[in-house]
Amino acid sequence: MKTVLCYGDSLTWGTNPANGGQRHAFADRWPNVLQAGLDASGLGSNVEVVAEGMGGRTTAFDDHLADADRNGARLLPSALHTHRPVSVVILMLGTNDLKPAIAGDAESAMLGMRRCVEIVRGHSPRLPDFVPPKVLIVAPPPLVETPDPFFGALFAGGIAQSAKLAGYYSALATLLGCAFFDAGSVAKASPIDGIHLDAASTRAIGHALVEPVRALLA
Repeated sequence: MKTVLCYGDSLTWGTNPANGGQRHAFADRWPNVLQAGLDASGLGSNVEVVAEGMGGRTTAFDDHLADADRNGARLLPSALHTHRPVSVVILMLGTNDLKPAIAGDAESAMLGMRRCVEIVRGHSPRLPDFVPPKVLIVAPPPLVETPDPFFGALFAGGIAQSAKLAGYYSALATLLGCAFFDAGSVAKASPIDGIHLDAASTRAIGHALVEPVRALLA
């Protein structure tokens, strides 16, 4: 059995902007759509897709206003060890780094993503014949304009910065020898809050990742 670890934030957890931040239906969340796609391809009996998403999670930065530890780099070793051995790690983070109170720019998110890749490759699960996981960096869809005053202020300046993430992450993936996918090529943030995805967009990400993940599992 091979394990695919989807490590992300509220976009991975499945926040639905249309119902006050509650969760999308199980079948609509992109990690579960990915699992269904792998099942349909014939790999499902040999692959388990694990969704490890937390709202507000950053790449590698502390959020001192949060009720939980949202530092992705700090919690990543625990996730890797919990689900060991992991064959593929999908990293979709960076949106929350863009909050002015946290880092505020795409360059910092790129550096945090680099740190996450280093952690994945350097973590030892203490198992025989262990091979480090392959890494797929996914750039989240850019933020969009929203009439929501809370999210508009929380991510002030974030629209322009979020548009830079795909370019930075693509270059980082090339530099580090990781796979890359731009989720903004198939999905768009909802204008309800400017950040989260409707059901069609989160499903689209799951469908689009089937073939890249199949290639990494080959």
